[in-house]
Amino acid sequence: MPKPTLVSPAKPPDSEKLTINLGFVDLGQIELLVQEGFYSNRSDFIRTAIRNQIERHADTVRQVVIRKSVDLGVRHITSADLIAAQAAGQMLDIRVLGLAVISPDVSAELAGSTIAALHVLGALHASDAVKTALADRFT
Repeated sequence: MPKPTLVSPAKPPDSEKLTINLGFVDLGQIELLVQEGFYSNRSDFIRTAIRNQIERHADTVRQVVIRKSVDLGVRHITSADLIAAQAAGQMLDIRVLGLAVISPDVSAELAGSTIAALHVLGALHASDAVKTALADRFT
């Protein structure tokens, strides 16, 4: 008897790919630091530089998160969340610094009738239909 195939739910990626343009001198300096062993590769240098800048501005980020009631990290929005908001007659103003994930079972109609505004500083994972339904609500 063959073993059953286990299917795990799709896990969102834990990073987002960025593309940047650098001047030749900056790129040369990065290459030099990599060549001299300070960093393992260009990406390592760039990630380190970004983390240093984020740490440098950590207090500002913290203050803004508190002031704007922003969810920090990963925010999962489920159909149950939206149905509860709908039942309460509420429209949601969702603010996320990180990753916003709207569950695949959320219909475009449900999202459109319950999400008043969606502000994501980071990445949004949602079906194309939901993204289209909310296109005019991104702030």
